[in-house]
Amino acid sequence: MRSALSFASLAYMPQPVPEQLSRTIETLYRTESGRVLATLVRLLGDLDLAEESMHEAFAAALESWPQAGIPDKPRPWLISTARFKAIDAIRRRARFDGAPSDLALHAEARVNDAPEENEEIEDDRLRLIFTCCHPALPPEAQVALTLREVCGLTTEEIARAFLVTPAALAQRIVRAKTKIRETPIPYEVPTPQELPERLDAVLQVIYLVFNEGYSAASGAEVTRAELTVEAIRLGRLLADFQPKPEIPAPEVIGLLALMLLQESRRAARTSPTGELVLLENQDRSLWNRAQIAEGRSLVQRALNSRRFGPYTLQAAIAAVHAQAESVAATDWQQIVAIYDQLVRIQPSPVVHLNRAVAIGLRDGPEAGLAHIDAVLAQGELANYYLAHSARADMCRRLGKAAEARDSYEKALALTQQEPERQFLQERIRGLG
Repeated sequence: MRSALSFASLAYMPQPVPEQLSRTIETLYRTESGRVLATLVRLLGDLDLAEESMHEAFAAALESWPQAGIPDKPRPWLISTARFKAIDAIRRRARFDGAPSDLALHAEARVNDAPEENEEIEDDRLRLIFTCCHPALPPEAQVALTLREVCGLTTEEIARAFLVTPAALAQRIVRAKTKIRETPIPYEVPTPQELPERLDAVLQVIYLVFNEGYSAASGAEVTRAELTVEAIRLGRLLADFQPKPEIPAPEVIGLLALMLLQESRRAARTSPTGELVLLENQDRSLWNRAQIAEGRSLVQRALNSRRFGPYTLQAAIAAVHAQAESVAATDWQQIVAIYDQLVRIQPSPVVHLNRAVAIGLRDGPEAGLAHIDAVLAQGELANYYLAHSARADMCRRLGKAAEARDSYEKALALTQQEPERQFLQERIRGLG
């Protein structure tokens, strides 16, 4: 899930790689590099060395596979190759630094003796997430580092999720990696006593990964299915890894429910030719009923605990949408009431915006526009295209074409996802 830019910059290849093979390796890089890196961190115990050797392994694949063919199991090949690259790097560093030979041999032995299978935790990525979310790191750095190193999102994608500049985000990641190296922070799963203070950041990471997959920040596609699937998989893994009752299980269950309910609509969110389809126009027969049933069941379990939080409340809102036959038949009164609870425990600008839209659908576009304008007046969502798009929609419903056009154009200038740009351009043309 790392960017094509990162893949392209791995190495200069003197011999051209066949286009189909290059695409295959690039796909492996995007989908497998996170898992490969997580396993290498466990094997090597060094994030920087793991990252360096992983990139060298993919570069070796570009050089070797055109002649030898793609292995039956590419991931083990990449991990094994990276281990040898790591040993070479240890030897080079020892020669360069003048380290004692026995110290270099000890480091090599550690790499060679490290087991390739983890008998304690079934997923290295979950272990790496907990490492990146160590309390010694600032909260914003925990999430940024995990999204970059574990999930392979680009700096630009993460910066958009945080509403900060890419340069500021890159500095957070560099400082976090330095802190891990110098502290040092161990690569391990926390004890049951340590788990509660580590859980919030992990949940936020999984949710942000899902959000990027649910609505890609840029590119030609509305969704990135590999990210939503990965987030749900990590959510299930986290739900299974719970030494009850030490951690607040309801929010883990609530997040999993939220992701399942949102993912259930994926097939209906775009047309066969890739255009964006709004909720009000979606063919609800395409919604995944199995995911909806599981999500609603999980929501009820979380609500019954009475120890739920913002993820469970968002899942409850998604459940109301899932059970409605149409937008007109949706219980907007209940949705606004849930948003009222959500605002009390998580009064973020985006939550206030979503509540304002729900009010508009309950009480009419004039009320919705007033609440959206109040949110925008705070200034925190000035660069959030969905805020301007929501305002434009309320203006359009009220027949305020000039104001609608202005807000749609602001939204258009802020989005880099092609289907959304096409949708906004169509709305502007529709204003005449």
